[in-house]
Amino acid sequence: MLFLVLFIAVVYLILYVTIFKDQERELTSTVSQEARSIEEYLKFQNHQGGLEFFNQESVVKDVDQFFYYVVNRSGELVIGDEIIPELRTNILNVISRWNHSEDEILQETFHLNFSENRSHDKGKREEFRPMQKTDTVRLIIDGEPIFYNGEMIGTLYIGKEISFAYQVFKWLLIILAGLAILFMVVALIISNYMSKKAMVPITRAFSRQREFVADASHELRTPLSVMLSSINAMEMTLDFKKEDYSHKLLVNMKNEVKRMTNLVGDLLTLARSDSGTIEYVKERFDFRSIAEEAVESVRTMAESKQIKLQFDAPKSLIINGDSQRLTQLLYILLDNAIKYTPNGGETKLSLSVKGKELLMMMKDTGIGIKPEDHGRIFGRFYRVDKARTRQAGGYGLGLAIAKWIVESHQGSIQVSSELGKGSTFFIRIPIKEQ
Repeated sequence: MLFLVLFIAVVYLILYVTIFKDQERELTSTVSQEARSIEEYLKFQNHQGGLEFFNQESVVKDVDQFFYYVVNRSGELVIGDEIIPELRTNILNVISRWNHSEDEILQETFHLNFSENRSHDKGKREEFRPMQKTDTVRLIIDGEPIFYNGEMIGTLYIGKEISFAYQVFKWLLIILAGLAILFMVVALIISNYMSKKAMVPITRAFSRQREFVADASHELRTPLSVMLSSINAMEMTLDFKKEDYSHKLLVNMKNEVKRMTNLVGDLLTLARSDSGTIEYVKERFDFRSIAEEAVESVRTMAESKQIKLQFDAPKSLIINGDSQRLTQLLYILLDNAIKYTPNGGETKLSLSVKGKELLMMMKDTGIGIKPEDHGRIFGRFYRVDKARTRQAGGYGLGLAIAKWIVESHQGSIQVSSELGKGSTFFIRIPIKEQ
């Protein structure tokens, strides 16, 4: 489409310049030839420097000329002819104000008001112009001085009408613009159709991959649950001491199975969110009580690292939304804050209502996030510090799920962090009326 627009612009410009420049060159050549002819005529008639003509036919106007005027050094018209006599005064006024210089072409537009067709008999030929109520005449005018024995005695002015050429280029521009728009629309339709057709195999492959992740995650939950149950049963039935090697193996196996179970659960959640199979449950509930339970459930993990866990919220926080997903959001934020906060640090969860929005703020004094990573931490499997993330047991899916939960509630999530000083997550979720 850009090439089409460029092509049309170049073609139009070339035609415009070529045709009008050709008209100007032709006019300049005609004026020069006619001026030399007048000089020869005056010498032949031996006028001794005077601009005198025996009759009007002494200087003949060509068919393609709109007018010709011969004026003396005082600017007085000596002889002339034009197609429309009513324009003589206007044309002479324009010529008198024109400071003509060499290779300069004057372009002028004249407006006439007529209501009838006008015919002008000039003896040798008849000029006929159908006049509308408003007629616009566009002229290009050139002048050439007339010399007699090396002295300038007057000037020849010739005007050529280019109204028709202007109309042609006006309609040409309209036609080219119309064709450009038509071909652009056709190109958009065809490109849209072809792009959709080209995307079919990619869409199918992506859908199959998404279905595979969902199916695999769903199928893995059962054997992992069986493995975890078996390990718990072995711990209860077998008499192991904590320092025994077999007991350590069981503990490691149990921890890895739990991590795999959490990973599979996160993958299944993301796969279902992509496919749109997770239903959004809208209900009215007290968010404070849910937040208190979440804080208490992770308090043991925070105390094991001597982390001070604070919670601030109104006594009652009635909102509308999916309680299960918002609870999952709280656990993700609390878990991340505790994991990435060194021993002896502080974390704080604040809840409040401002207007018709639920405001959540999760603040910690952890390792912080680099400024260039602020927009990337919500991507799937993205981990700022991969070594520390593996030690903490993360896979880089928590914040991706958190972002999906917030956006499914038409909310927004942002992060403010400074490396080595901690991070603060700001979440805004609209409170919808029942």
